[in-house]
Amino acid sequence: MPAPHIRPATAEDLAFIVNLIEADGMVGSTEDTANPQGPGYMAALAAIEADPNQLLLIAELDGQPVGTFQLTFTPGISRKGAWRCTIEGVHVSPEHRNKKIGETMMVWAVETARARNCVMVQLTSNKARTNAHRFYNRLGFKQSHEGFKLMLG
Repeated sequence: MPAPHIRPATAEDLAFIVNLIEADGMVGSTEDTANPQGPGYMAALAAIEADPNQLLLIAELDGQPVGTFQLTFTPGISRKGAWRCTIEGVHVSPEHRNKKIGETMMVWAVETARARNCVMVQLTSNKARTNAHRFYNRLGFKQSHEGFKLMLG
C-alpha cells in the first residue's frame, strides 16, 4: 500500500473530519454530523488557518481522505524557552486502520516538529482508547503525565 499524502485540511474536508470524530464514539461526543460546515466548525477552521502555529491536516490515499490530525506549536519559558508540539485529534477511518496510515501521520508530525525546532512532541489520549495507547507506546511515546480537564459549559 502506498504511503498517504499529508496536506492541510480545507472546508471541503470538514464533513469527513466531523464524521470521523463522531465515528470514534467517544462518550459525550457532541459533533453535528448533519451540519459539518456549521458556523462553529467554519470559525474554528478559519482560526486554525489564520494561526501559523496551528495545522489541521488530512492524510489521503488516491485523493480520498483517510485520516486527520492537528498540530499546535507552543512557545514556553521552561526548557530554556523551548517550543513544543502538541498532536491532537488523531483519527484514521476504521476501514483504513492497521495499514500504517496512523504511523505515517505521526512520523510526519514528529518530523515537522523537529523542522520547527521543537524540543518535544506531546499528546493526550482518552483513557478508553487502549488500542491508541498501544500504538503511541509502540512509536516511542511514554505515558509521563496525568491529564486533567475542566469542562466549562
